Amino acid sequence: MKENIKNFNLDELKEKLKEISEKSFRAEQIFKWLYQEKVNTFNDMTNLSLELRKKLDEKYNIGNFKIIKKLESIDGTKKYLFDVQDEKGNLIESVLMKYHHGYTVCVSSQIGCRMGCKFCASTGIPFARNLETGEIVEQILAIEKDSNIKVSNIVFMGIGEPFDNFENVMNAINILNNPKGLNIGARHISISTSGIVPKIYELADKKIQCTLSVSLHSSNDKTRSEMMPINNLYPIDELMKACKYYIEKTNKRISFEYALAKDNNDNLEDAKQLVKLLRGMLSHVNLIPINKIEDGKYIKSTNENIIKFRDYLNDHGIVATIRRELGSDISAACGQLRKQNLKR
Repeated sequence: MKENIKNFNLDELKEKLKEISEKSFRAEQIFKWLYQEKVNTFNDMTNLSLELRKKLDEKYNIGNFKIIKKLESIDGTKKYLFDVQDEKGNLIESVLMKYHHGYTVCVSSQIGCRMGCKFCASTGIPFARNLETGEIVEQILAIEKDSNIKVSNIVFMGIGEPFDNFENVMNAINILNNPKGLNIGARHISISTSGIVPKIYELADKKIQCTLSVSLHSSNDKTRSEMMPINNLYPIDELMKACKYYIEKTNKRISFEYALAKDNNDNLEDAKQLVKLLRGMLSHVNLIPINKIEDGKYIKSTNENIIKFRDYLNDHGIVATIRRELGSDISAACGQLRKQNLKR
């Protein structure tokens, strides 16, 4: 099977062209065709010689996705189910969200997920494999082409744990951020992790300007381990040390994700523990009204409790906001649409 040419960042593509006796400046031309003109075939790259187009076509593919299903919410959110066009017919999901500041795409980083978080719709779906660099980038390209828009923000919060596919995610960010690529500023890219501690240190040392989001969901090990098995490997104390290292290295604020589940992690004592845990850290808490999933034991906290929780944090020096709920009428929580399709 031919390799996806979108797997290569600009420097890598220059090296690939040298291997086939072509000038390295052609890589910038190809980048423009792929990421600015968004062509579907090598033959569309009309300022390349016919000979080079033939060489590229013999060796590579452009990795275009096929839309299997598209759902549109009453709030304008769009959920895509893509066929990645591999030999096993794997499917992934991406979500397009419209905000006053522009369009945001929530991308997947894996086909399935190994983390087993108990509140996530991806849990229970067999893990297939990591997404390649080009498959991560193609999610944005396919959505831009289909909706005729320019995406301004990317969040790695779809199916999969980005830090479990670290190298491909970093390489995709290189392409997304490149002015000759999709030209999306690093500050407009957020990476979410369930808490793979070694990769937080690694990301800190890279000093890239992306936003780090950490799925916390509880400030005590017992509750967090019940919700997120990763906590058994990297408990809260180790996670907080890594987060403090990240802040010290980058001087960037961490966004802590906290999904509020009724009678589980949403009472005043939980809020007090969270204040104690995060006090003095450069951070923000993103409170998430949890999505009820099929066969899941967690249900959404009451609106009254969510507001009280937020207000307590804010009153005690922890900046907290409540995430706007988008796409609830179209199964926009990551994993739901793919799960439904697999069952069929």
